[in-house]
Amino acid sequence: MPPAIYPNQVDLYMEAKRKGLSQQTASAKAGISRRTAHRIESGTHCPNRGRPHDWQTRRDPLDGLWEKELQPMLESEPRLEATTLFETLQENHPGQYDDKLRTVQRRVSKWKATHGKPKEVMFKIQHEPGVMGLSDFTHLKGVTVTIAGKPFHHILYHYRLAFSGWQSVQVIQGGESFVGLSQGFQNALFSCGGVPQTHRTDSLSAAYRNTGGRNPKLTQLYANVCDHYRM
Repeated sequence: MPPAIYPNQVDLYMEAKRKGLSQQTASAKAGISRRTAHRIESGTHCPNRGRPHDWQTRRDPLDGLWEKELQPMLESEPRLEATTLFETLQENHPGQYDDKLRTVQRRVSKWKATHGKPKEVMFKIQHEPGVMGLSDFTHLKGVTVTIAGKPFHHILYHYRLAFSGWQSVQVIQGGESFVGLSQGFQNALFSCGGVPQTHRTDSLSAAYRNTGGRNPKLTQLYANVCDHYRM
Protein backbone atom coordinates (compact mmCIF):
# COMPACT_ATOMS: atom_id res chain seq x y z
CA MET A 1 0.00 0.00 0.00
CA PRO A 2 1.40 3.45 -0.90
CA PRO A 3 2.20 5.70 2.03
CA ALA A 4 -0.67 7.92 3.16
CA ILE A 5 -0.30 11.69 3.12
CA TYR A 6 -1.73 14.52 5.21
CA PRO A 7 -4.87 16.23 3.81
CA ASN A 8 -3.21 19.63 4.09
CA GLN A 9 -0.42 18.41 1.81
CA VAL A 10 -2.99 17.66 -0.86
CA ASP A 11 -4.42 21.17 -0.45
CA LEU A 12 -0.98 22.76 -0.69
CA TYR A 13 -0.14 20.80 -3.83
CA MET A 14 -3.42 21.59 -5.57
CA GLU A 15 -3.14 25.27 -4.66
CA ALA A 16 0.36 25.40 -6.15
CA LYS A 17 -0.85 23.70 -9.33
CA ARG A 18 -3.69 26.22 -9.64
CA LYS A 19 -1.07 28.96 -9.57
CA GLY A 20 0.56 27.40 -12.64
CA LEU A 21 3.57 25.79 -10.96
CA SER A 22 5.03 22.62 -12.39
CA GLN A 23 4.46 19.24 -10.79
CA GLN A 24 8.02 19.18 -9.50
CA THR A 25 7.80 22.65 -7.92
CA ALA A 26 4.30 22.11 -6.52
CA SER A 27 5.27 18.77 -4.94
CA ALA A 28 8.34 20.39 -3.35
CA LYS A 29 6.15 23.12 -1.84
CA ALA A 30 3.76 20.51 -0.43
CA GLY A 31 6.60 18.37 0.93
CA ILE A 32 5.69 15.30 -1.10
CA SER A 33 7.41 13.26 -3.78
CA ARG A 34 6.64 13.53 -7.51
CA ARG A 35 5.27 9.98 -7.34
CA THR A 36 2.80 11.07 -4.67
CA ALA A 37 1.96 14.13 -6.75
CA HIS A 38 1.15 11.85 -9.65
CA ARG A 39 -1.18 9.81 -7.40
CA ILE A 40 -2.94 13.01 -6.31
CA GLU A 41 -3.56 14.02 -9.89
CA SER A 42 -4.79 10.55 -10.80
CA GLY A 43 -7.07 10.39 -7.74
CA THR A 44 -5.39 7.33 -6.17
CA HIS A 45 -3.91 9.08 -3.12
CA CYS A 46 -4.99 8.13 0.44
CA PRO A 47 -5.22 11.21 2.67
CA ASN A 48 -5.78 9.27 5.91
CA ARG A 49 -2.79 10.26 7.99
CA GLY A 50 -3.84 12.26 11.03
CA ARG A 51 -7.38 10.86 10.93
CA PRO A 52 -8.74 9.71 14.31
CA HIS A 53 -8.18 6.01 14.92
CA ASP A 54 -11.77 4.77 14.82
CA TRP A 55 -11.31 1.35 13.29
CA GLN A 56 -10.56 -2.01 14.87
CA THR A 57 -6.99 -3.24 14.52
CA ARG A 58 -7.31 -6.64 16.26
CA ARG A 59 -9.85 -9.35 16.82
CA ASP A 60 -12.54 -8.71 19.43
CA PRO A 61 -11.35 -10.60 22.57
CA LEU A 62 -14.99 -11.36 23.45
CA ASP A 63 -15.82 -12.62 19.93
CA GLY A 64 -18.88 -10.40 19.65
CA LEU A 65 -20.43 -11.75 22.85
CA TRP A 66 -20.51 -8.27 24.36
CA GLU A 67 -23.13 -7.13 21.84
CA LYS A 68 -25.00 -10.47 21.77
CA GLU A 69 -25.12 -11.43 25.46
CA LEU A 70 -23.64 -8.94 27.90
CA GLN A 71 -24.81 -5.54 26.67
CA PRO A 72 -28.49 -6.64 26.51
CA MET A 73 -28.21 -7.66 30.18
CA LEU A 74 -26.93 -4.21 31.09
CA GLU A 75 -29.65 -2.50 29.08
CA SER A 76 -32.35 -4.42 30.96
CA GLU A 77 -30.67 -3.92 34.36
CA PRO A 78 -28.08 -1.08 34.40
CA ARG A 79 -27.18 -1.77 38.05
CA LEU A 80 -25.40 -5.02 37.14
CA GLU A 81 -21.71 -5.06 38.02
CA ALA A 82 -18.89 -6.19 35.73
CA THR A 83 -18.15 -9.21 37.93
CA THR A 84 -21.73 -10.45 37.48
CA LEU A 85 -21.46 -10.21 33.69
CA PHE A 86 -18.08 -11.91 33.76
CA GLU A 87 -19.44 -14.81 35.82
CA THR A 88 -22.30 -15.15 33.36
CA LEU A 89 -19.80 -15.26 30.52
CA GLN A 90 -17.84 -18.00 32.29
CA GLU A 91 -21.00 -19.97 32.98
CA ASN A 92 -22.21 -19.80 29.37
CA HIS A 93 -18.78 -20.47 27.84
CA PRO A 94 -16.76 -22.58 30.32
CA GLY A 95 -13.00 -22.16 30.09
CA GLN A 96 -13.05 -19.86 27.06
CA TYR A 97 -12.95 -16.38 28.61
CA ASP A 98 -11.51 -16.88 32.10
CA ASP A 99 -8.81 -14.24 31.42
CA LYS A 100 -11.18 -11.55 30.14
CA LEU A 101 -12.29 -9.98 33.42
CA ARG A 102 -10.44 -6.70 32.74
CA THR A 103 -11.94 -6.56 29.24
CA VAL A 104 -15.47 -6.93 30.64
CA GLN A 105 -14.76 -4.31 33.32
CA ARG A 106 -13.59 -1.80 30.70
CA ARG A 107 -16.63 -2.44 28.51
CA VAL A 108 -19.03 -2.05 31.46
CA SER A 109 -17.31 1.13 32.64
CA LYS A 110 -17.48 2.66 29.16
CA TRP A 111 -21.13 1.64 28.68
CA LYS A 112 -22.24 3.08 32.02
CA ALA A 113 -20.37 6.32 31.33
CA THR A 114 -22.20 6.82 28.02
CA HIS A 115 -25.53 5.02 28.49
CA GLY A 116 -25.97 4.45 32.22
CA LYS A 117 -28.27 6.30 34.58
CA PRO A 118 -26.97 9.80 35.42
CA LYS A 119 -25.38 10.01 38.84
CA GLU A 120 -27.04 12.10 41.50
CA VAL A 121 -25.32 15.40 42.10
CA MET A 122 -24.75 16.12 45.76
CA PHE A 123 -23.76 19.55 47.02
CA LYS A 124 -22.28 19.36 50.49
CA ILE A 125 -23.47 22.12 52.81
CA GLN A 126 -20.63 23.22 55.05
CA HIS A 127 -21.34 25.65 57.87
CA GLU A 128 -18.68 27.71 59.61
CA PRO A 129 -18.57 28.81 63.26
CA GLY A 130 -20.35 32.05 64.07
CA VAL A 131 -21.82 32.56 60.64
CA MET A 132 -25.48 31.57 60.85
CA GLY A 133 -28.22 31.39 63.45
CA LEU A 134 -31.73 30.16 62.63
CA SER A 135 -35.10 31.04 64.16
CA ASP A 136 -38.59 29.61 63.90
CA PHE A 137 -41.79 29.16 65.86
CA THR A 138 -43.14 25.68 66.52
CA HIS A 139 -45.74 23.74 68.49
CA LEU A 140 -45.34 20.63 70.61
CA LYS A 141 -47.13 17.97 68.63
CA GLY A 142 -49.38 15.63 70.57
CA VAL A 143 -48.85 17.49 73.86
CA THR A 144 -51.43 19.59 75.71
CA VAL A 145 -50.24 21.96 78.43
CA THR A 146 -52.80 23.05 81.01
CA ILE A 147 -52.77 25.55 83.87
CA ALA A 148 -55.38 25.03 86.58
CA GLY A 149 -57.02 22.52 84.29
CA LYS A 150 -57.36 24.93 81.40
CA PRO A 151 -55.35 24.66 78.14
CA PHE A 152 -52.41 27.04 78.02
CA HIS A 153 -52.35 28.77 74.64
CA HIS A 154 -48.70 29.13 73.70
CA ILE A 155 -46.05 28.65 71.04
CA LEU A 156 -42.34 27.80 71.23
CA TYR A 157 -39.64 30.09 69.87
CA HIS A 158 -36.73 27.90 68.68
CA TYR A 159 -33.23 29.27 67.95
CA ARG A 160 -30.34 27.16 66.68
CA LEU A 161 -26.72 27.73 65.61
CA ALA A 162 -26.07 26.10 62.24
CA PHE A 163 -22.47 25.02 62.93
CA SER A 164 -22.52 23.72 66.50
CA GLY A 165 -26.18 22.80 66.76
CA TRP A 166 -26.50 24.78 70.01
CA GLN A 167 -30.19 25.44 70.68
CA SER A 168 -32.42 27.66 72.75
CA VAL A 169 -36.18 27.31 73.26
CA GLN A 170 -38.50 29.83 74.91
CA VAL A 171 -42.18 29.48 75.70
CA ILE A 172 -44.18 32.37 74.22
CA GLN A 173 -47.68 32.93 75.53
CA GLY A 174 -50.21 33.34 72.76
CA GLY A 175 -49.28 32.98 69.11
CA GLU A 176 -46.59 34.17 66.77
CA SER A 177 -45.76 37.84 67.26
CA PHE A 178 -42.92 40.28 66.90
CA VAL A 179 -42.69 40.63 70.70
CA GLY A 180 -42.30 36.86 71.02
CA LEU A 181 -39.69 36.78 68.25
CA SER A 182 -37.77 39.69 69.71
CA GLN A 183 -37.77 38.33 73.26
CA GLY A 184 -36.86 34.79 72.28
CA PHE A 185 -34.17 35.89 69.87
CA GLN A 186 -32.46 38.37 72.19
CA ASN A 187 -32.59 35.95 75.14
CA ALA A 188 -31.00 33.27 72.94
CA LEU A 189 -28.19 35.63 71.93
CA PHE A 190 -27.57 36.49 75.58
CA SER A 191 -27.48 32.79 76.53
CA CYS A 192 -25.01 31.78 73.83
CA GLY A 193 -22.83 34.83 74.42
CA GLY A 194 -22.48 35.96 70.84
CA VAL A 195 -24.17 37.19 67.67
CA PRO A 196 -23.99 35.37 64.30
CA GLN A 197 -23.20 37.18 61.08
CA THR A 198 -26.49 36.06 59.57
CA HIS A 199 -29.90 35.42 61.12
CA ARG A 200 -32.09 33.16 59.00
CA THR A 201 -35.82 32.67 59.46
CA ASP A 202 -38.75 31.31 57.56
CA SER A 203 -41.19 33.88 56.18
CA LEU A 204 -42.44 34.65 59.68
CA SER A 205 -45.36 37.06 59.84
CA ALA A 206 -43.64 38.54 62.92
CA ALA A 207 -40.67 39.57 60.81
CA TYR A 208 -41.88 40.01 57.25
CA ARG A 209 -44.63 41.68 55.28
CA ASN A 210 -45.67 38.70 53.18
CA THR A 211 -47.50 40.19 50.23
CA GLY A 212 -47.51 37.06 48.08
CA GLY A 213 -44.35 37.91 46.16
CA ARG A 214 -41.11 35.93 46.15
CA ASN A 215 -39.25 38.61 48.10
CA PRO A 216 -41.18 39.58 51.24
CA LYS A 217 -40.04 42.82 52.87
CA LEU A 218 -38.78 43.07 56.43
CA THR A 219 -40.93 44.89 58.92
CA GLN A 220 -39.30 48.02 60.24
CA LEU A 221 -39.24 46.64 63.81
CA TYR A 222 -37.45 43.45 62.76
CA ALA A 223 -35.06 45.42 60.54
CA ASN A 224 -34.20 47.60 63.55
CA VAL A 225 -33.36 44.54 65.66
CA CYS A 226 -31.07 43.17 62.92
CA ASP A 227 -29.37 46.55 62.54
CA HIS A 228 -28.91 46.84 66.31
CA TYR A 229 -27.00 43.53 66.41
CA ARG A 230 -25.23 44.27 63.10
CA MET A 231 -26.56 41.18 61.34
